[in-house]
Amino acid sequence: MRIIDISVPLREAMPIYPGDQPFALEPMLRMEQGAVCNLSRLVMGTHTGTHIDAPWHFNPEGKRVHEIPLARLIGQVWVADLRGYPAITADALQQANIPPAFTRLLIKTDNSALWQKPTFQQSYVALTPDACDWLIRHCIDVVGLDYLSVEPFGASEPAVHHKLCGAGVIIIEGLNLSEAETGAYELICMPLLIEGADGAPARVALRIP
Repeated sequence: MRIIDISVPLREAMPIYPGDQPFALEPMLRMEQGAVCNLSRLVMGTHTGTHIDAPWHFNPEGKRVHEIPLARLIGQVWVADLRGYPAITADALQQANIPPAFTRLLIKTDNSALWQKPTFQQSYVALTPDACDWLIRHCIDVVGLDYLSVEPFGASEPAVHHKLCGAGVIIIEGLNLSEAETGAYELICMPLLIEGADGAPARVALRIP
């Protein structure tokens, strides 16, 4: 059985969406300084690195992180390789031959190569509003993308998030799908159980039966 870790490491000097809290691992106690143990403090935002967007992120009536059952984030998932597309549109999804039985979808794009760059890249591939309509129409319950937002950078309004969060879709952002090929996997997505949160960092893996 093979497991592919599709999370990005949390570390200082990692790409952060502009305006988000930079990640820091701050020392509190260190044995080398005479303390009884090593102890650290994390400083980060709820959307740092690999994370989920709870529907409440853009939908005041939507579920918050602690209200999302893990059963929605663990189970069969389809990975679609859509590298080469400048944006993920409804037509791109239609041409991807995604099996209709799947309600979880991870989209591999040219973004996965961007994790090799230490700073945030504005030219990432994102979803279009008509792609969201396609996902909702095809009963996709969980959708993941391989950079820090499903929304195009600099969008005049967050139409993609409004559509997906408004429909109750769980969004996984900040994935690294470099090692994943098109096909079926078991998704294991474990967000931190933060009560009342709009999002949460997560460890995400794909298991090949």
